[in-house]
Amino acid sequence: MFNSYIIEVGSEPAGIIVRDGRGFRFFASAKPFYELEGRLFGTPRDAQTAALRRAESCGEKSHRKAASAQADGRR
Repeated sequence: MFNSYIIEVGSEPAGIIVRDGRGFRFFASAKPFYELEGRLFGTPRDAQTAALRRAESCGEKSHRKAASAQADGRR
């Protein structure tokens, strides 16, 4: 398992996660994901899911559309 991952929503970077003790700490790279900054996730998938949910709720059309496509398995 790797120590860091890039989290994307669609083709847009949301942030990175870095292994931190028993989980992965989120560092946002775009304003819509600042709410997740510093949050600890159990797995990379948990962080990805949170970023997708954040994109859906933030109201930005490009992120919402990308999140919907990614959740449906399209990229």
